[in-house]
Amino acid sequence: AVGPRYQRPEGVAPAAYRAVPEDPASFADLPWFEVFQDEALRRHVEEALAGNRDLLAAAARVEQARGLAAVQRGELFPQAAFELDAFRESGTTFGAPTAGDRTQSNYLGLLNAAWELDVWGRIRRATEAALAELLATEAFRRGVVLSLVTGVAQAYFELREVGLELAITLRPVESFTEPGALFDRQFRGGITSKLDPLRGEAALAQAAAAVPDLQRRIVAKENELSVLLGRPAGGIERGAVLTAQELPPEVPAGIPSQLLERRPDVIQAEQILHAETARIGEAFANFFPRIGLTAAAGRTSGELDSVLSGPSFWTLVGSAVGPIFTFGRTWYGWRAAEDAAKAALHEYEQSVLIALADVSNALTARERLVAVRVEQERAVEALTEALRVARIRYVGGLASYLEVLDAQQQLFPAELDLARTRRDELLAVVALYRALGGGWQEAPPAPAIPLPLAP
Repeated sequence: AVGPRYQRPEGVAPAAYRAVPEDPASFADLPWFEVFQDEALRRHVEEALAGNRDLLAAAARVEQARGLAAVQRGELFPQAAFELDAFRESGTTFGAPTAGDRTQSNYLGLLNAAWELDVWGRIRRATEAALAELLATEAFRRGVVLSLVTGVAQAYFELREVGLELAITLRPVESFTEPGALFDRQFRGGITSKLDPLRGEAALAQAAAAVPDLQRRIVAKENELSVLLGRPAGGIERGAVLTAQELPPEVPAGIPSQLLERRPDVIQAEQILHAETARIGEAFANFFPRIGLTAAAGRTSGELDSVLSGPSFWTLVGSAVGPIFTFGRTWYGWRAAEDAAKAALHEYEQSVLIALADVSNALTARERLVAVRVEQERAVEALTEALRVARIRYVGGLASYLEVLDAQQQLFPAELDLARTRRDELLAVVALYRALGGGWQEAPPAPAIPLPLAP
């Protein structure tokens, strides 16, 4: 077998890379920095992983769930507390004076201990549910990471596509400017009618009208990216142009069982189902008495400095407290827990169906968009050549400018369509990476999850 290798681009933190198989079984086995080759995009993803507010909030939720799981786990063990009392009393009882009626001080030091014996498994099931909820929260955090990485990539590719549209739009504006002067000279010299300069002016105005809207879209996309990166709105660094973007040529999807192991939303739904199932056992245990032990030991004295040497006492109490009449509260609590588990099961099944559909849609989109791009490239090449020939014919006096204008107006939308298809092809790969739960094997930065004691 081929041993693992480590690949990490410069600038990526050591915790962000992992072992990658030479021949990954799925496209999702690749870490994000091997999927996206644009150096500027890599830097944007790193910045987002460090400063995105949604991700920071998700990480805080994980720590909150970790604390709650530890609190629940603590109920498995005996609880101990101390008590120190100081009080003054007079020698009267219910208003009746006693012999030697006087006021005196008393001090009490007490140590209490209580332990609920988890005979019926109520605490163990509650601890199991809390741990499953912690794992579900961790899966949610991983989902936020995956959505953030792919969201930054998607917004970046969309920004590069709008920039390409702007460049394509500016070319006709520039190409119409020079012929405008030629039209004017030819019209004044009586070579052509006023039809050619009017058509050229109209074509120039139509192309120029699209420029402000494209500039608006660029600013809006930069602001969207800035929010994802966790920074104030502003300019965004660009890397390779859209036509130079590189992605892995082969994208094996893997098998469905691997998908269930990777998708954070599926894992989250599975852990929620686990938690709700454990809650059934917790609710069922409420039908039985809670058995516990309580112990207390202490000393009392009339002088503060002699509390530790004063008279001592201790008690040991065993108790069993169980329900008799709860008017359906215990019964319906158990039934509600069962219904919650059924709902979680259906939600888990739904998440699996959605995951499989997302992968199928992304695979189909990538396969079909490749074919669309190839045909659009052929169309653009043919229309580019047609425009070149039309210009030669016009300069040679063999055709009117209408022929050049028609060729230009056919090429312009074809180039825009090709740019959008290139964007959609890149976005299909991003969607496939997200649908497959890409980056699942990336090492999580969170510390180890506390495990409950074995029942």
